[in-house]
Amino acid sequence: MIYSKHNIFSRIKDSDNYFIVNVLSGNADILSPEEAKDIQNLKQGVEIKTELLKIMAEKGYWVDEAEESRLFRMKYLDFIDSREKDEVQIFFVPHYACNFACSYCYQDEYTPPHQPLTVVVTDAFFNYVATEFKDRKKYITIFGGEPLLNSPGQKVIIQNILDKANENNLDVAVVTNGYYLEEYVDILKSGRIREIQITLDGTQNVHDKRRILKDGSGTFNKITNGIDLCLTSQLPVNLRMVIDRENIDNLPDMALLAINKGWTGNPLFKTQIGRNYELHHCQAKADKLFSRISLYEKIYELILEYPFIADFYKPAYSVSKFLWEKGELPEPLFDSCPACKTEWAFDYTGTIYSCTATVGKSNEALGTFYPEISRKDDLIKKWEGRDVVSIPGCTGCNLSLACGGGCGSVAKNQQGTVCSPDCRPVKELLEIGFAAYFK
Repeated sequence: MIYSKHNIFSRIKDSDNYFIVNVLSGNADILSPEEAKDIQNLKQGVEIKTELLKIMAEKGYWVDEAEESRLFRMKYLDFIDSREKDEVQIFFVPHYACNFACSYCYQDEYTPPHQPLTVVVTDAFFNYVATEFKDRKKYITIFGGEPLLNSPGQKVIIQNILDKANENNLDVAVVTNGYYLEEYVDILKSGRIREIQITLDGTQNVHDKRRILKDGSGTFNKITNGIDLCLTSQLPVNLRMVIDRENIDNLPDMALLAINKGWTGNPLFKTQIGRNYELHHCQAKADKLFSRISLYEKIYELILEYPFIADFYKPAYSVSKFLWEKGELPEPLFDSCPACKTEWAFDYTGTIYSCTATVGKSNEALGTFYPEISRKDDLIKKWEGRDVVSIPGCTGCNLSLACGGGCGSVAKNQQGTVCSPDCRPVKELLEIGFAAYFK
């Protein structure tokens, strides 16, 4: 019998207590300092009480190595089978043009062809989706650039996409900066809208310094009016706040704004936090960026000081929030990168990409759906085969089944290959998460 290679053991932040989590066995426990000392002794080869060893064996913390390997293989095969049945999110970019000049835009160095999206290309896209994903659950996400530009021609394009989605019984999500929502609400109501993702980076004085029009004008009032109209029109809103060191201290005021406007009490409203980070090229001010762990340490501190923030946003802290809400751990995460598995991206030029992090980068193209169908199968197989079993840096990591190997695009940008890890600070996030949710 051995100490499980999948145990995650550490002290809870701001506490004398510890936690032990094993995603493979599906168990998690909070430990007193005395119990934690026994675990530390066991890891160092010191004998501990037989009764405690029995409990640990029952929970999969103390295991027969061969039995644990069999459980790992079984769970892995279950994961692969389940993923083959999961819903596929299919992104479609009608153009890369945008009316904003955001301070942290990662697409500003793209040089896409200037050509209009035609009905022929749209039809080819929906024909490809119907054929290639014939037996899969799926939905379309309209992406950009900014897809909801206020021109008669663009409105016809969006209406055509929604009509084609309706014909194919497909739900549609929209990712937009939100500036022209008021002008598009009636069009959007004609589709099967799953959600509209809108970015708002804080209250007016903060947001209008970051997300401005190309002429320098502010955008806050138009966006918030659009959010109000979407909710009253029964269109689900997913509000995204992109955070770095320049706007993190505005989070309490942002939460109060959403609470006071009644957004947080609306079942059609949800939120997410996006970390501003170096996706494709360096930020002008790299020192304004948070690391993954420093961002959530700061959010934890803010929620302690301003508990109402949790009414606006509840951090996941790895698997902590799931455990708190469900009373159980999620299934092992053998792969956290959906690219070429449950996510694909397509654009108006007829090009196929792996995901939203690569769409628009010509050197990341994986094929075409127009004017002819072509596939770079060798590259696609690399994306399809990426998981914690195939990534060398993940195979011996005790955090892998809560991390899933991270983002393949980030890993490729940093290390030159898709099949390399983009490590997540799972242990540190759990330290915070247990403190936040299991007081």
